[in-house]
Amino acid sequence: MTFSSTRKGALKAVCAAAAVAGLALAAPAAHAAGTTAKTKYPVVLVHGFIGFDSILGVVNYFYDIPGNLRNEGATVYIASVNPSQTTEFRGEELIQQMKQWAAKDGVAKFNLIGHSHGGPTVRYAAGTVPTLVASVSTVAGTHFGTVVADELGPQVSGDKTLNGLATAGLKLISWLTGNKTTDSTNLAAALSSLSTAGAATFNAKFPAGAPTTACGTGPEVASVAGNSIRFYSFSGTAVKTNGWDISDLILAGTAPYFKDEPNDGLVGRCSSHWGKVIKDDYAWNHLDEINQVLGTIGKGAPDPVAFYKQQVNRLKLAGL
Repeated sequence: MTFSSTRKGALKAVCAAAAVAGLALAAPAAHAAGTTAKTKYPVVLVHGFIGFDSILGVVNYFYDIPGNLRNEGATVYIASVNPSQTTEFRGEELIQQMKQWAAKDGVAKFNLIGHSHGGPTVRYAAGTVPTLVASVSTVAGTHFGTVVADELGPQVSGDKTLNGLATAGLKLISWLTGNKTTDSTNLAAALSSLSTAGAATFNAKFPAGAPTTACGTGPEVASVAGNSIRFYSFSGTAVKTNGWDISDLILAGTAPYFKDEPNDGLVGRCSSHWGKVIKDDYAWNHLDEINQVLGTIGKGAPDPVAFYKQQVNRLKLAGL
């Protein structure tokens, strides 16, 4: 099976997107501690496809965000899940870490925040161990899949050489982050979960928080096995946001797959909807949503760091 130059370019773009997201090493400026983000339950940040917690303990996926949340009183954990595996595989990794944190620090519940594939990943945890989850917030979550995976998945599955080479690169990312399941990294498996069909199968098993209408909003509070959990979602719909940001060029290679559908370069606007949709058209692309690369968002766009503080403050005000 041949792999067209267009799809090769798109695949390279997808694989490079998260890798370039960790170029920044600068530490956030210190300031007096606040209480804006001082929630009842700790916050857990969960990265997306081809993502990481931190590279060599220095480069954060959520750039400048954990430290700023902590400066405002939040207790923040950063999950380390496989960069390229199924939602269920990543979800089980997250659950094991949550149980370890709960036992070690006496934590009763967590406020989960997932970006991209991290969205379905945190939903898996909420559906599997609901007693440990207070809220689920997703940023550009791949809840209904992405057409990028629909296009690339069959090609990757049909080309063992390509899948092997791409997976090897992803294993390097996993190894650099210290993830303990590096050998299980598999690009084809991840793309299957991220596809429209894969997402539909997953949603049938974990429906809590689902939109009640097509491209609509879902309930803010949903019951999962008798446990009330709050669900929120957000996303951007920009692609080229800053001429100095290399990720703009990368995402410009994948955005055409969406045709006329608003998207952030990797996830369509409607696919990001889950639970109460707070806002689905921020002037951000897929990496701006996590304040990457180097915080170079578009001129006039909202500050992603301030956004995360605002969302955690929303959780605080809700008593979470």
